[in-house]
Amino acid sequence: MSSAVSFFTDLPLRPAKAALVFGPTLVVAPHPDDETLGCGGLIALLRQAAVPVWVVLVSDGTMSHPGSQRFPAAARQALREAELRTALARLGVADTALTCLRLPDGRVSSQDTAAIAQLNQLLLATRPVTVLTPWRRDPHPDHRATTALVQHALAQLPTTPRVLEYVVWAWERAAPADLPQPDEMQGWRLDIHSVLDQKQHALAAHASQLPNGPIDDDPTGFYLTPSMLAHFAQPFETYLEPLSPAEA
Repeated sequence: MSSAVSFFTDLPLRPAKAALVFGPTLVVAPHPDDETLGCGGLIALLRQAAVPVWVVLVSDGTMSHPGSQRFPAAARQALREAELRTALARLGVADTALTCLRLPDGRVSSQDTAAIAQLNQLLLATRPVTVLTPWRRDPHPDHRATTALVQHALAQLPTTPRVLEYVVWAWERAAPADLPQPDEMQGWRLDIHSVLDQKQHALAAHASQLPNGPIDDDPTGFYLTPSMLAHFAQPFETYLEPLSPAEA
């Protein structure tokens, strides 16, 4: 067992009802499928309780199969956004609650001033109690850039919502330095066993990212491996929350 898996699976487990204290929640996802992988269970629990959830898709998602001829970039973007809308519907999130920034997949910039302004305006319009963003050192440059964009946007608000960071690639790719350091974060797991089937149903909507998906003419194209998917078939999700100076 890797050090990352040991770290995440050893975190304390909180009951599903703990999700309700998060209140209206904004989820920021670097790519279509990150929202379901990282926090699909939490989204489902919130929506079951009629708590508002908004989702921001940061990138255009086009680099998963860059060699496809049948699905050129515009078609890949359209397909992946359609998959995302289906996944969100299965989690109970309205289509009108999705915002797509469409930054270049693989080249999301943490200094994109237009994206920061869009995020800031959305935060002001929705006024979420909680914001969910990727783990700040998740081992993918778009994930790290996404969290930096969110941090820039939050810094411009008069009051800051609660921020939780969810884990995607750190399960398999994290080096020791990528993991939370002592006195940096409070980590815990959320029990999602009651909505695990719903999460898996939502994940199945992202068919282009799964083995034997519809984009079959790019032999170097990306898909989520069985070992990766296994992390997100567990009856819990992992969250990291920054410690305040007083707590550290």
